[in-house]
Amino acid sequence: MDLTHFDQEGRARMVDVSDKDETARVAVARGKVLMKPETLDRIRSGQIAKGDVLAVAQVAGIMAAKQTSQLIPMCHPLAITGAKLTFKLVEPNEVEIEASVKVYGKTGVEMEALTAVSVAGLTIYDMCKAIDKTMTIGEIYLAEKSGGKSGHFVR
Repeated sequence: MDLTHFDQEGRARMVDVSDKDETARVAVARGKVLMKPETLDRIRSGQIAKGDVLAVAQVAGIMAAKQTSQLIPMCHPLAITGAKLTFKLVEPNEVEIEASVKVYGKTGVEMEALTAVSVAGLTIYDMCKAIDKTMTIGEIYLAEKSGGKSGHFVR
């Protein structure tokens, strides 16, 4: 498979999607934030000084999905039709993040879903860093995508 973001001379380019069909496209990405058990307890009980950590992270993730083309140079600006973030608190020390992003268009929303998860994780870190600088953001991956020429993918 050729890398589509390079021209014949090896220079970076934005892929031309003019001739692609518009289809319903969905991408789901996942990641996690590991932390001290006490930090998870404080998130759960609403005892973080900056406010409701997961509510803020949810809004940040949705905003990030909508701004992906501003952050990732070769991404097309997309009129996202839906974005949803969910969080699962996993004992003793983990917040699992899932982002689902939808669009009806000529290119997929994998990068938007991955960006949403990344920024949600960064937001959790930002809101809790005063009490836990040991947090780790990671295991961010594309879990599923559908629509477009390449079809359905499930990891």
